[in-house]
Amino acid sequence: MEWKGVFPALTTPFTANDELDLPMFEKGLNAQLSAGVHGVIIGGSLGEASTLTTHEKKQLMEFALEKVDSKIPVILNIAESSTKDALVQATFAKQCGAAGLMLLPPMRYKSDDRETVEYFKTVATSTELPIMIYNNPVDYKIEVTLDMFAELAACKNVTAVKESTRDVSNVTRMRNRFGDRYKILCGVDTIAMEELLLGADGWVAGLVNAFPNETVAIYELCRAGKIEEAATIYRWFMPLLELDIHPKLVQYIKLAQTQAGLGTEYVRAPRLVLAGEERKRVLKIINDGIASRPSLPQNAATKNKSAAYA
Repeated sequence: MEWKGVFPALTTPFTANDELDLPMFEKGLNAQLSAGVHGVIIGGSLGEASTLTTHEKKQLMEFALEKVDSKIPVILNIAESSTKDALVQATFAKQCGAAGLMLLPPMRYKSDDRETVEYFKTVATSTELPIMIYNNPVDYKIEVTLDMFAELAACKNVTAVKESTRDVSNVTRMRNRFGDRYKILCGVDTIAMEELLLGADGWVAGLVNAFPNETVAIYELCRAGKIEEAATIYRWFMPLLELDIHPKLVQYIKLAQTQAGLGTEYVRAPRLVLAGEERKRVLKIINDGIASRPSLPQNAATKNKSAAYA
């Protein structure tokens, strides 16, 4: 398990009857594999984790593992209110065959630093699976500070961070303090290229659900030092990437997937499908982006991966 590259936080497709749409899930998953992503994450915030049952998570995990066929790691997200429930999910992930965990701080209760570290340590010591801490104080109101990461360093399987503080300088702070102890993956689409150039190891991406080839191309070009080529794609991408930093990112990204032919708009209540002027506005951003989609340079790494997944 290597925390490196593009890891889509997959959306969860539903039918009109509010059931899992596994054929559409497969279509989206195949598009990610063909683009050359390096891993996939099931049941994240974008995957509507808070509304999924354990049975549905199991269906998604088993289905993804079968289709991926060990080519890339499949990661399960844990977002629970109690330590007890988080431990149950960690055991469940191991039983399902997950390659690793993405772990959020406790939900609903705003735990202090000591409580948050203890929560992470308790989950980490209960499993051998590698863990990526999801650090998103903007949306979840708990920041995992450098001092907290210093305490977590005692847990050998806490090996990465999804860096979603929206402060690009945190990449440099983490490197200065810990060197390569933690892999760093950008978790905010609108600053992904900046963080990759500052030394981030990867990108937990959202709009990749609708635009997998462009997302992987930016990562590969940055890794190859082809900055201007990457920046050209990134500039085109930015109006679309901004859909990732809105409270309705699930609806926005699912609409983008629909327009790209890789999903449907169905969401699970209390979310509602976009309507009226809001839908028209978001749809224009998406359609303008699709109409002006840039040509992508041939990339040997991506091309080879695509062939391997064919």
